Order: sequence, then structure tokens, then C-alpha cells
Amino acid sequence: MAKLVVEILDASDLMPKDGQGSASPFVEVDFDRKQPLRTQTKRKDLNPVWNEKLVFDIDNPRDLSNRTIDVVVYNDHKGGHHKNFLGRVRISGASLPPSESEAAVQRYPLDKRGLFSHIKGDIALRIYPVLDGCSDSFAAAAAAPRENGVESAESCEHDEGEVYEKKTKKKKEKEVRTFHSIPTAAAAPPPVFPGFGGNYQARERPVAVEQRSDFARAGPAVAMQMQIPRQNPEFGLVETRPPVAARMGYRGVDKTASTYDLVEQMHYLYVNVVKARNLPVMDISGSLDPYVEVKLGNYKGITKHLEKNQNPVWNQIFAFSKERLQSNLIEITVKDKDIGKDDTVGKVVFDLSEVPVRVPPDSPLAPQWYKLEDKKGIKLQGEVMLAVWMGTQADECFPEAWHSDAYSVSHESLAHTRSKVYFSPKLYYLRVNIIEAQDLVQWDKGRGGVNAFAKIQLGNQMKVTKTFPARSLNAIWNEEFILVASEPLEDYIIITIEDRVAPGKDEILGRIIIPVRDLPYRLDHAKLPDPRWFNLFMPHFGEGEAEKKKGIKFASKIHLCLCLEAGYHVLDESTHFSSDLQPSAKILKKPSIGMLEVGILSARNLLPMKGKDGGTTDAYCVAKYGNKWIRTRTLLDSLAPRWNEQNTWEVYDPCTVITIGVFDNCQITGSKDDSRDKRIGKVRIRLSTLETDRIYTHYYPLLVLSPSGLKKHGELQLALRFTCTAWVNMVAQYGRPLLPKMHYVQPISVLHMDSLRHQAMQIVAQRLARAEPPLRLEVVEYMLDVDYHMWSLRRSKANFYRIMSLLSGITAVCKLYNDICNWRNPVTTCLVHVLFLILVCYPELILPTVFFYLFVVGVWNYGYRPRHPPHMDARLSQAEFAHPDELMEEFDTFPTTQPIEFVRARYDRLRHVAGRVQTVAGDLATQGERAQAVLSWRDPRATAIFIIFSLIWAVFIYVTPFQFVAVIVGLYLLRHPRFRHKMPSVPVNFFKRLPSKSDMLL
Repeated sequence: MAKLVVEILDASDLMPKDGQGSASPFVEVDFDRKQPLRTQTKRKDLNPVWNEKLVFDIDNPRDLSNRTIDVVVYNDHKGGHHKNFLGRVRISGASLPPSESEAAVQRYPLDKRGLFSHIKGDIALRIYPVLDGCSDSFAAAAAAPRENGVESAESCEHDEGEVYEKKTKKKKEKEVRTFHSIPTAAAAPPPVFPGFGGNYQARERPVAVEQRSDFARAGPAVAMQMQIPRQNPEFGLVETRPPVAARMGYRGVDKTASTYDLVEQMHYLYVNVVKARNLPVMDISGSLDPYVEVKLGNYKGITKHLEKNQNPVWNQIFAFSKERLQSNLIEITVKDKDIGKDDTVGKVVFDLSEVPVRVPPDSPLAPQWYKLEDKKGIKLQGEVMLAVWMGTQADECFPEAWHSDAYSVSHESLAHTRSKVYFSPKLYYLRVNIIEAQDLVQWDKGRGGVNAFAKIQLGNQMKVTKTFPARSLNAIWNEEFILVASEPLEDYIIITIEDRVAPGKDEILGRIIIPVRDLPYRLDHAKLPDPRWFNLFMPHFGEGEAEKKKGIKFASKIHLCLCLEAGYHVLDESTHFSSDLQPSAKILKKPSIGMLEVGILSARNLLPMKGKDGGTTDAYCVAKYGNKWIRTRTLLDSLAPRWNEQNTWEVYDPCTVITIGVFDNCQITGSKDDSRDKRIGKVRIRLSTLETDRIYTHYYPLLVLSPSGLKKHGELQLALRFTCTAWVNMVAQYGRPLLPKMHYVQPISVLHMDSLRHQAMQIVAQRLARAEPPLRLEVVEYMLDVDYHMWSLRRSKANFYRIMSLLSGITAVCKLYNDICNWRNPVTTCLVHVLFLILVCYPELILPTVFFYLFVVGVWNYGYRPRHPPHMDARLSQAEFAHPDELMEEFDTFPTTQPIEFVRARYDRLRHVAGRVQTVAGDLATQGERAQAVLSWRDPRATAIFIIFSLIWAVFIYVTPFQFVAVIVGLYLLRHPRFRHKMPSVPVNFFKRLPSKSDMLL
């Protein structure tokens, strides 16, 4: 007898159903409404792997194309006594391959059982009939003994799986999507460029497409409708439980660590070398160049040497990790810097067992004077002031200390390894309104007028007005510009009036320099400050030109309106993931609603960024929220660094985002000033997705997209806690505008806002680059996503699929309505009829029913709420399987530097994608023009029919109760399929016959 083999391989990204963020899935397969078979249950696994075969008998092989295979995934809730629906797939027998050799693995998206089902994920299946005989593996499986009347089979990958039988009652189920395979071509197609809904064949140097790893084991993939790539589990979030005090409830942990309760305690031995006095002379010349060497085992820290100084002052702190202590003694030796071998002045030795322990908030340990000794312990001339204690990373000396893991770094580069806190400068919008200029003096008296235009310059920002035509010596512009200014407002705004004498030749007519600090502030949308007249001064010339133009009297005036807009928020990052939405003026800022605490614990599996084989990584983290930036210390030569640094931010709006990036420090060598710090990855977390007072500890994947594809550079472990201190203010924030009032009363255009955002980014980057250690330009640009608004086909596809995902809800509603109208489930359809009649008879129940339904849905969804904070989603970003040519285009410079053949191929692909968009836009325009043509008399007969029909309906509805009309229309739309036919309805036929303007296009 012929057999049907259903191989159930795996599933991915299933919906958690057990209330603990997981599920215990198993698969139940039903063929031809016979006794269903099921797989094993995989406990607590959202990405289960079964690799099991289920075998069914085929009574009539010729009728296989008319049969269907139902594959349903359930969650084993109570050991088999209860099950939750996780998704289903219905596969048509017509899509099955003729034999096992032609069968390929196909991934099917799981379908919903109803409109309100919460389903996600996909399942990998391999289905084929065995008509003429069984293969060896299959024959062995078929000959195996049966248990409980169920036939079992061994997997081809030698994975044994038991098959369970479960007797269920036959129930009539709703129709779900049926998948049909598209036959594969005989030969491989040429390389294609992926686009929106289609592929475009390349003409110039096609780029080879890399075969996906998850399909490699099943041979060449078969094209299939609605095929969804599987999410790589390496790009997911991993929950952790580190031994931090906040999570452990201080069990077994000193309660004094509560100020640093989101990180693991790291103990350090601190040595504070303050100064020395009365040091003896060691050189023949009578001088001394002292420095101090702090030695603990193999670790050795050295202070700077001070030339010719017998009473030196160092004020330097050394920190040795307790985990790497290699000796019970610590030696502090004072030495004399010499050309050959350095001379020893004296030393002080401490026993680590006698070193005191200091825990903040204790006051700092007071340094003491210690007499220097020689190797035999004999007291020598000279004293050194020291302080030695055991502490943690909570010590205030920790950021400035020299760490033992940075022993190879020079004193000049040591600052680049320290942890620091930075603050972005306060930014303002500077509004400049150039109204007019009078009594302009031109150099060529023979010309009748001037072609005047104005230039406005503020730092690196430059704006130019239009050229006023040459009619007189007066010019009127009345143009307004907005620039970005930053505190401490030390810049000057320079306005220059120039005369366009000839193309490419301009002469300066006057200039004015105004300090920005002298400009008035504007806090609200009230009247602008009164315009003022300013004198235009003669520009400076050389001595010869000054003598030539000595007799010219310069008395020109310019009419200006200048002010600093303090009511706006100056955007320096995209509004989609902004971390600060407060206005510039401090008086307009709202009080804080809580506190955000972030513990940067560690990283693991980092890739070596320096060198190919056996390379190293010198990693540090940068976190940005609001105007506060923090930078952790750099850990050298470590692919699994442990920072354990905790920072806090005040929160003013919950709908903001914190960004944390990881970088490789390339500045510690001190040899190359132009070396750029390399990106390792970043994480963005929206605060509104966090529960208050809950501690989140996860490993976040560090993903970086490069021209060669998506790469995972490691994982970053973070601990997060959002604490709310003002619940009333936080709830009220959800009813307030996202941006300050001025953005809505006097909005700035989107195009202009993008230009201002770029200028603000440049100002912030330049200011942070002047700090010590500097926060480099490439770091700031990566954290602020400078190139977020640049064109990217990959990002456009991601946005397109996001829109399609939103429209899937409308599709589900339409499908549910179609199922009700076609009586797929008679019970549901009858209930809808009853509900419809009740709402028609009692219309006052419509709105309460709708809102109560929304309440019930929200309460129901609470059990399926996200348990983890959001992270970078490679699947949503269309980054995991992005085409190489798309990435090459995304990372290309502007303007492009690629060869002409690549640019031509991109242009052809863009034309192909734009052609599809053009077709869709044309179809939408056609439908809209048909709607307009109903009453426009473009088709006189159609318009006459419509208005006569409208008159008849108006009279009928007037004389007939509305409830009666509603019942008649509703019952007609919900009529039984026996009273339906497959031809389009009369209104649809009438609408499609209406004229549009498509026939008028050239």
C-alpha cells in the first residue's frame, strides 16, 4: 500500500504559552481526517528540533492531489491533559513531489486559528509519498513493531523519535491557508537583484548569492509562496542571572554594596603615591630625578619622573585587581632616573594581610609619611607619603587610577583607557531674519544699482539669501534662517553683504559681527523681538587698496531681527530613538519622573579586532542618554572583558531610548593620531518597554552590518532597572506632546529639521572631541546614527515589510468576515447574526460593546506580554540575508566611487523597483478617480443611473425605519453560500466601469 511520509524537522520563534516566557511544543499531523499522529514534546523550547517521521496510509493514490495535510503545533500545558494552540499549516496534496528524491525541506509560516489568535513562528517540513516501494530506511521503519496502533520510523539523521497516538473527536475546522509549491526550474537562474516583491536580473558582473545554511542540508531550496527565513538563534537575546546584590536580595552580600547593586563587586588594592621629602642626592652632579615604582608580583606601576627635585609631588593612584594578586607583599620603591641603570633611593614594604579595607561612603583614607628603608630594613634618609587600602570599583579613586591590566600603556596614552563622564553642550536654535539693507555703497559708481545678497556665518554654518536685482542702492530680502548655537555662546554671527558684479565675481559691501551672547531669548510663541538697525562696517583691505578707497564714506544700514529660540528642543539624534525631548530653556523643563540605572557587566565571545590570527581587542563601552555620556575604562587584550561599572540617569520622559555601544580602542599605542576606533556593536533599549522596579539582566548580541554582510562581534551583558519616583507625572506624560510646544505652534519643516540635526551632531561631536580623553568623532557619529536617513534598499525593504505586517491585521479581519459570510463555522456565524440583531435593536450598546471588547483583549494579551527588553532584530532589519550588492550600495560614499558598470546595474534595479511602485500608485489613482467620476458626469449615463438610484434610496430610507433597513442589509451581506454566486456583484461591476484619467496619459 502507498504511504505518505511527513518529516517534522524543527520550528522556530514560537509564541510562549506557559506564562513563563516559554512553551513545550509538540506537533500533531492529520491526513484525510484519519486518526492523527503526534511527535514528542520538547520541554521549555521555543526553537524545538524533532527530526521525526510520521507515516500515513494512502487509500487512493490517484486522489492524493485532492487531499490535504493538517499540521498543528500545540503547547503541552499539563503533561498531556491540556494543550494550547501554537499555530497550524494546511498543505495541499497537489503540491507534493512525486518521490522522496525530489522532496526538499520547506519552511511554512504558522497560521492563526482565528482573528484574535496570537501566533508567530514557522515550521520546517519535508513531505513526500512512497508509491512504488519503500527505501531502505523507510522499510526499516515500516517493519518496526507498532505500539498503541501507531507506526513509527527512524529519522534519516539517525535520531530516534517516538510517535504517539492521540484519539480525538473529528471536528469541523475553519479553512486555513493552503500552500502550493511552485515547480523548480531545470537549471539555476542567473543572479538577481532582490527588490520589493520581485527580482531583477543583473546585466553587469552579477554578484554570487550565498546559499543559506539552514537549507543546505536539504539540497536546493524549492520556491514557495509565503516562505519566511528562519531567525538565526545566535542573534537572539539570552537571559542571565549574575550574582549582583539587587537580584540576590543582598543574601550573602554586604549591604554596603547597595550603591553598586547592579554589578558584581570587584575588589582592588589601591596605592596612593602622594609625594616625598628630604630625598638624598644620588648623582655625582648633586641632582636627583625621582620616580616611584609600585610592584606586586609580576605587575609593576611607575609614576612620572621629576627632574632635579628632592621634594617631588606625584599624586598618582595605582589599582591592582584582587583576582590577580601574585604576592603577599607590595613594594613601593623610590628610584633615581639615570642614563644607565636606575639607582634605588629606598623602599617601603606592606603586608597585604595588614592592609585596611575601605568601603564608600567612608571618607578617603588619609595618607601617612613612611621612612624609606634599604633591602636590609635599615632606615634611610627621606620619607614618602602613601595610602594603601583594599576597596571596590565604587571607590571614587577608581576612574582616575592606573590599573594593573594597563601596565603596557604609556603615561601619554593612559588617559585614553580611563572611565569618564561627558555632557553634551546645551544647544539653541538661532533665528535670523534679514529684512533689508539701505544706502549700500558700491565700488563702481558707474553702475545704477547693486545685485546684493547676504551671507550669514556662525562657526561652520553658512546661509545665503537670494540676490536682490540691481534697481537701487537699497535691497529688500525679508528672509528667515535658523542656525544652531551652543553654550557657552562664545561664537560670533557674521553677516556680510556682497554685490554680484559678474558671474563668479563678488565684492563685499559691508559686514557686521554680532556676539551671540548679546542676543535676546525667546521662550514661547509670543511676538518676536523688535527688529534693529545695525551699521555695516567697511571690511579690512590691504594698504594699497585702503589708500585707493580712502575717500569713500561708508554709512550703510542693515535691518535685522535676531533671537535665540529657547522653547525648542534641538534634535541631535533621530526622533525615532531620541533620548532627550526637553526644551533648551531650563525654566521650561519638566521635573524628572524617575531614575534609570544601568550596569555594564561584561562581554563575551568578542572577535579580535586587531590582527587576523591571534589578534586582540581593547574594548570599552559608551552609553548615551539625554545629554549625559559615560565611557567605561578600556580593558586590554581581552575577548571577555569584565567592566562591572554602574551609572545612573534622571528620566524626564519614559518614551525615550538609551544607546550603548562597544568599541575597540585604537589610541593606546600613541603612534597614529588618525587611527579610528572600530565598531564592535551597539544596543538600543526603549524605556517605555521596561517594567518599573524590575531588574533586567541579559546578554545582548553585538551586531554590525558591513559591506561583507551581517556579523556578530560578541555579546554584551547589561543589567537595567527603571525606577519611577512620580507616578502621576509619568502617567500624565502619555497625554502630552512628545516635543515642546514650540514644535507644534511654529513648526520647522522636515527637510530643514534634518539639516539642523546634522549641524547639531557636528557641534556635539566637535565639543566631545575636545575633552580629555576625547570621545572621538567616529564614536559620536555611530552612537547618534548620522547616516540613518541615507538611502538604503535594505532599510526600505524592512519598512515595506513592516507596513505589510500592519496590513495583515486588516487581511485577517477581511478573512474572518469572508468566513462568516460563507458559513465556514455555522456556530460562529449564528452568534454573529444574533449579536448583529441585538446591536441593531439596541444601538446604544455599540460603543460599550466595542470598548469592553478592547478591555477584554488587553487583559487577555497581558499573559503574552514581552518578558524581555527589545534589541537589534536582524530579521526585522532584513540584514541577515541582505544581498551583497545592496550592502555595497548602502555603504558607498556620496557621491559614489564605484565603477560605472555597478552604478548602471543599480540604476536599472532602481528603475525596476520604481516601476512597480509606479504601477501601484497608478492603480490607487485609478480607483480614486473612479470615485470622483460618480458625480462628475464624465460618463453621463453612469452618473444618471447613480443619482436616480440615490433618489430612490433616499425616499426608501426616509419612509422605512432605519433599523429595518440595517437588518435587511446585514442579513443580505451574511446570507448563506447557497444564495451566493461567484460572479462580481452589481455595485462592483458598476464601479469598475466608471472612467478614470489613465487613458489620458501619454
